Amino acid sequence: MPRIKQPTEFEIVVDGETYVWRFHRRPQWSGPAADWRGKVVAVRHRDGQREAMLEFPPGPPPRQGVAQPQLSMIAPELVVRAIASAILAGWDPQSRGKTVAIVVDEHGG
Repeated sequence: MPRIKQPTEFEIVVDGETYVWRFHRRPQWSGPAADWRGKVVAVRHRDGQREAMLEFPPGPPPRQGVAQPQLSMIAPELVVRAIASAILAGWDPQSRGKTVAIVVDEHGG
């Protein structure tokens, strides 16, 4: 029986505007704690081109045998708050230009 392919991009509505987001990078805990990197969610406006990379803090490393974060483990409310924070920080999703990297807290703020 063939496996059903999971979608890689998801639509979400923030303040009446539709955005498309995807899981860009899982957290990375290799090396010393100062080098740990958090998960990154890539976001763009459905009708726009400019992306924002929203980086969350890495948090504690997983215990041995615990699964890595999956798309289903990211709460849509967290993505909504992170997008709203990115817009408040100056990201203009309708503009043209380079991808913007924005660091948010663990609650998306």
